[in-house]
Formats: sequence, C-alpha cells, structure tokens
Amino acid sequence: MTDAHETAADRSLRTTGGAPPDDAGSSASQAPIPLLEPREGVPPVIADAAALAEVTAAFAAGSGPVAVDAERASGYRYGQRAYLVQLRRQGAGTALIDPVACPDLSELGAAISGVEWVLHAATQDLPCLREIGMVPTRLFDTELAGRLAGFPRVGLGAMVENVLGFVLEKGHSAVDWSTRPLPDPWLRYAALDVELLVDLRDSLEKELDRQGKLEWARQEFDAIASAPPPEPRKEPWRRTSGMHKVRRRRQLAVVRELWETRDRIAQRRDVSPGKVLGDAAIVEAALALPANAHALGALGGFGRVNRRQLEQWQAAVDRAKSLTESQLPQPGQPMTGPPPPRAWADKDPAAAARLAAARAGVTALAEQLNMPQENLITPDTVRRVCWEPPKPADRETVAAALAGHGARPWQVEQVTPVLVTALNQEAEPA
Repeated sequence: MTDAHETAADRSLRTTGGAPPDDAGSSASQAPIPLLEPREGVPPVIADAAALAEVTAAFAAGSGPVAVDAERASGYRYGQRAYLVQLRRQGAGTALIDPVACPDLSELGAAISGVEWVLHAATQDLPCLREIGMVPTRLFDTELAGRLAGFPRVGLGAMVENVLGFVLEKGHSAVDWSTRPLPDPWLRYAALDVELLVDLRDSLEKELDRQGKLEWARQEFDAIASAPPPEPRKEPWRRTSGMHKVRRRRQLAVVRELWETRDRIAQRRDVSPGKVLGDAAIVEAALALPANAHALGALGGFGRVNRRQLEQWQAAVDRAKSLTESQLPQPGQPMTGPPPPRAWADKDPAAAARLAAARAGVTALAEQLNMPQENLITPDTVRRVCWEPPKPADRETVAAALAGHGARPWQVEQVTPVLVTALNQEAEPA
C-alpha cells in the first residue's frame, strides 16, 4: 500500500507522456487512454491476520470515500460468495484481500463503516460483502448514478471511458475467481477496477448536481444502504429456464425434484448448478417423463452422464411420478399482486385504460428527465396503484399510495401528477 493522490488528469500525463486532457480526460474530442497499470503497481494479496490488521489501520486512517469491489465465481462455484475484495482510499492506496484466507472482515468493515463507500452496481456486491462482515452505512453507486444522469451505457468500462477518458481492460470479468493462486493479470485487472472509482464518483456527482438530480441520487443510495437482506426466493425451482414449456402438474413435479436434487449435489460439491445438470435437460426430462434410466439417457443433456448418475436422476423423476395429486405443485406461482397486465382488458377494462394512460405518462416523463423508466418508478408500483387506485385519486392519496409501495420522496414528487391524471382519465368525457 502506498499513498494515492494522483488524479485522473495526472494519470493521463504519466500514461501518455504528454499533457493531460482537459477536464480529466473527459473531452469527447480526445481518444480514450488505455489504463494498463495501477498507479502504485499491483499490491500483494492480503491473506493473513497480521496483514489484514495493517490494512484495516491504513484504511481507517485514510481520507475521503472508499472504493469497494468484489469478485465472485459465478458459473463456477455454488452460491455468490466473494473470492476477492478490492478497496482503495486516499492515504491508504489499493488493497486486495483474499476472503477465503480471511473470511471475517468485520473489523475492516467497522473501521470504514461511517465512510462513504463507492461501488459500481452496489446491489450485486453487497450480499457477498455482507457475508464477510462488510456493511456500509453510506454509499455512492456509480452505475445507478449513471442511469439517473441519463448515460446510455452504464457498465464500469463504458462509464470510465465516457466520463474520465480511460479504457479499462474487461477481459477477466468472467473468470473463475476461486482459482488459487490468482494469476497476476487477474490481480492487475482487479486493482484497476477500483483505481478510478472515486474519480468517477466525483465527476458523476458534479453531473447529477448540474442536472438537479443529486438529491434524488442520494435518496436512492440511502435506500440501498438501509435495505434489509432480500428474502429467500419461494420455490426457486420455478425460475428454471424453459419453464414456459411445462404445463402439466406432474411435469412440474419432475422439474422440482430434479432441480432440488441438482441443488443438493451442487452445494455439496461447491460447483455451479449448471455444471451439474443444465436447465434444458431438466425441462426435457419433465416433458418426456422417462420410464427408466435407459430412456432418460436418450434425452438431450443426459447422453454423457454415467450409469450411476443416470440412476440418480431417474430416481428423482420416479419420486415425482409417485406423488399423489395433492402433493403436486400448482401451475403458476401464487398471485401476490395484480394479475398480469395482458389479462386486465378482460378482467377490468377501466383498470386497463388507467394502466395504459399511466404507462404513457411515465414514459413521457422519463424521456423528459432523461432516465430509464424503471429508475423513475418501478413498473410494479405503477401496476399496483392502477389496479387498486385510492379513492379519491388526488395528489395526497396517490402520493401516499406511492410511498406505501416504497417509492422515494423524489419519485413521489415527480410521478404523482402523472398518475393523478391517468387515474382520473376515465371520468373525462370521450
């Protein structure tokens, strides 16, 4: 770890050997600069208690926001645990921490808990960071900031290039981060991911302020930081890809049994479920309802499975086939809100008209504000308010309904007039 005071503009001078681009490299007229090396080099990976204590002290003594990132092994390992954690702060430099060797980072998390954490797509990393004891109280999400500011491409590489004028290498984003030891090129990539996060944050804060959206962004960031951990999905087997082909309850039972068997095997072996058995194979077996392991082996996805494994999968199919009618899963998931919008015209034409008007209004407002509709207000919130509108549907009652569904104050302020108009449009003369 070394001190880190070099700005993006300073970096451009060092990487190109010439003068720094105007406005920290953000000028659209200049070619983006490849970012090839961290400014203090690639730090050693922290993998023991003594080194972790040193990092904790350094980051506690640093100044300004802390850039935070985590690498997972999606597609290789079971679950979404972190296999590398990267941090950067002025005065502390960059740290790369191995959470396998150091599985408890709660002391580090506590040392920087009152500091603003800068993450890109925070909701993707917060669950795995929470598992190892790192929970922010304040954060700045550069991806969400980009959405609110109207950037068409909000991936980290695109944002760094468009805002700061640097090109990040993204070739190692999908590698198996559970590999040990981690190769040097991967560590360089990981260090560069936090290299300019605070610079990006500072530029996006200025842009949001210029557009009058900074307070909106702060409300969104606070909502992410204060959100409780998500509830476990009910009946996660229903998310099997290709489920739309499965109609009969007995076939649904086969999907459930195969999915749950696969999940147990994947968890025991610590591998991605898809590496145990593909979704397409599960669905094909459900549709075919094979009578025995030989018939199962003739189906796509099972051809290379050995006899013992075939018998294991066939046992799951047989369990589903032996269930009584009352034990079979129901088609479709239990309804917890309005029916699908495609059914509204038949069930409640007036509600369908309200929803059409609301959607048109929200679309126009999102275009006016230059942001995605789903960031202006969630489609589910619009559906719920349109299906069961408050009576009377005035500014006060609609604002209360939006807040009751979790809309932030800025969203309530912007969207309420649109929904009031939509909810009352049926009363207007044709």
